[in-house]
Amino acid sequence: MRRQPRLAALVAACLIAGCALAATPAVSVASVPQPERPRVFVLTDIENEPDDTQSLVRLLLYANDLDLRGLVATTSVHMKQGTHAESIRRVIARYDQVLPRLRRHDAGYPDAAQLLARVADGQPGYGIGATGAGRDSAGAAVLLRELERDDPRPMWVSVWGGANTLAQALFTLRQTRTPQAVERAVSRLRVYTISDQDDAGAWLRREFPGLFYIVSPGGYGNATWGGMNQVVDGIDNSPVSNAWIARHIQQGHGPLGAAYPDVAYGMEGDTPSFLGLIPNGLNVPERPDWGGWGGRYERYTPRRENTDPTGFNGGVPIEQETRPIWTNAVDRFKPYVPAPYGRSVKPAEREFSGNSVTVWRWREAVQNDFAARMLWTTQEPSQANHAPVVKLAHAAELSVRSGEWLQLDASPSTDPDGDNLSFLWFTYPEAGTLKVPLVLGTENIAWARFYVPKVDAPATAHVIVQVTDKGSPALTRYRRVILNIRP
Repeated sequence: MRRQPRLAALVAACLIAGCALAATPAVSVASVPQPERPRVFVLTDIENEPDDTQSLVRLLLYANDLDLRGLVATTSVHMKQGTHAESIRRVIARYDQVLPRLRRHDAGYPDAAQLLARVADGQPGYGIGATGAGRDSAGAAVLLRELERDDPRPMWVSVWGGANTLAQALFTLRQTRTPQAVERAVSRLRVYTISDQDDAGAWLRREFPGLFYIVSPGGYGNATWGGMNQVVDGIDNSPVSNAWIARHIQQGHGPLGAAYPDVAYGMEGDTPSFLGLIPNGLNVPERPDWGGWGGRYERYTPRRENTDPTGFNGGVPIEQETRPIWTNAVDRFKPYVPAPYGRSVKPAEREFSGNSVTVWRWREAVQNDFAARMLWTTQEPSQANHAPVVKLAHAAELSVRSGEWLQLDASPSTDPDGDNLSFLWFTYPEAGTLKVPLVLGTENIAWARFYVPKVDAPATAHVIVQVTDKGSPALTRYRRVILNIRP
């Protein structure tokens, strides 16, 4: 049977709740339109260590789902002098070799020449000291030009190293444009930095108090992004093992997989900065507090003493934050594990909690998705697996009364390859205002019927349906149902 992965991708994109507006508690998944593709601009200290190259390989496999508007090489506290845009170009050259095969799976993959035109070097020196009047770089100019382009979509700046190229772009913007133009441009920015890898991050948050900013300030041991490669006692860590990487990515998977280097310190610590933008039915980028593949974050002013200020961060000064930012949030999570007989899954015995849990709880699905995309570079569509398309038989946001019975239904879901589907319903208490889990009954069938608990005041609850096919590797997509519960 000829497969139709592009149709699946288009349907999935239409089903995902979007994020064209600034994040406010009043925004709901059902009321915000989804932009065509998230607009993404990457700042990377590539060649500081191998993990930036690893993240770039993965990023290019999602270039059909993300609109990559810039790829700029930067410095960081770990590489204070010199930038290496040539290393970005080298990986794009590998992407170009596999592009014809990728386009058989999805025609939306961009030309390599188009990506190469958006590669540049940023500030050549370290930190905020390398910015200011007369210090514009090619990378800062590309960023500023993109920020001022007539495009209503938010621009997500994914910062894998130092942030001083972004600081330079906003410095120049403020020096050369009206206050109204600056405010308009900053309102479009969405910044996710992998900790603070130079002193420009604190400057940006202080100088532009309205700037949307996701970061775990302080020591790296305190960082949410650590869940990307953290080895956790009590779960299956094989998807982040060297053996898994060699088997599923590096060896026998074409020239792009061969460009994926061995781990030196930690696998892909930068990847969470864009994982939350991938349209998978779970991610809602404008709502970091709802959680997704890139983690979950809450908006508050963290106290300096709670940011692991004595932990390792390369020596970047750790300041007391001056205003609320999107930062670490804690999930409580009990995994479901396969059951050999009877009901196909069962809850694990151990419950986990912490901010890094908000990333690693999705890790099996994330890694399987990566492995499947890498197979697209060598396999025909008829040979490869493609993600299921999750559909609900009702709206994604429902008004319900407490004390009633409710049935949610994902039975219209399909798979483009004709694979059998497994379902798993679960609640995400941290994403809503009802902080206790709902009891969903038989959670592994296509529908969930349950009792809506009594409440004394209006509350919201998030129920997720996770749909996984039985292809190889197994692929997972989601739908989020928001319940507005009335007393």
